Amino acid sequence: MLAVSEQALEVQPHSALAFACKARALQKLERLSEATIANDQALLLDHHLALAWLNRSGLQILQQRFPEALRSAERALELDPSDARAWANKGTALLNLNRLSEALEAFNQSLARDPDYLFALQMKGELLRRLARPQEVRELMHRALQLAPNDPLSLLLLAQALRALGEMEELFEVTSQLTRLTPGSLVAWEMHMRALRSLGRFEEAVEAIERVLELDPHNVRFWTIKADNLYRLGRYREAARVASHALQLAPDYRPAQRIHEKAVRLMYQHKERRLR
Repeated sequence: MLAVSEQALEVQPHSALAFACKARALQKLERLSEATIANDQALLLDHHLALAWLNRSGLQILQQRFPEALRSAERALELDPSDARAWANKGTALLNLNRLSEALEAFNQSLARDPDYLFALQMKGELLRRLARPQEVRELMHRALQLAPNDPLSLLLLAQALRALGEMEELFEVTSQLTRLTPGSLVAWEMHMRALRSLGRFEEAVEAIERVLELDPHNVRFWTIKADNLYRLGRYREAARVASHALQLAPDYRPAQRIHEKAVRLMYQHKERRLR
């Protein structure tokens, strides 16, 4: 797309549309400063080009300039009220400004124009998650995953909804897929570990918590969860050692203290039985 727009500019160096298309291509390549320059040039040439206002709103969202992004999206909609992308950008700006009811209406407007627009589905899902409506998020993300089966954001939103609903079997399936796709995601591994624990699969949960600790090695809560997994497996000596490490990080952390006390007590009880 970038090469095509640059070729168009060689033929028509004053084409606002070609500059806007170039900006869009650069944005997709995450070359945001170049995209902004190209899009500004498009608006200098044609201040009424809806695509350029759409681009500007998207760039401002990426730059976290949400009040400006909202104004740009509204200008794009004045010029082309049928554009699902502009409605979704408006919704995203409103969502980040915590104007949730208005954001929901904007996402609904976007999806009314394009029911398969993945970005709008995902942003509406994030909004519904914030509103604590997990069943609706679940349904929406199943729809999103029909369009893009391996999309990490859709899988993450689905996993968060399933955890809120207590659907641990499905959560395990989703987080298994998510950790394969995003092996460096702490959130994905933590949810996967919690699904395993909820299903009583503590041996596998130990393996998952190891991955969590690789990503966040100084988190006392995760070390305590590892100690608890080991305790539940009857590996009391290891549980005591891991809980002791947690207490080095946070000496007053009561959950780690409790596991350490229980593990040490049972460790010595087992030792005494062997000596009888």
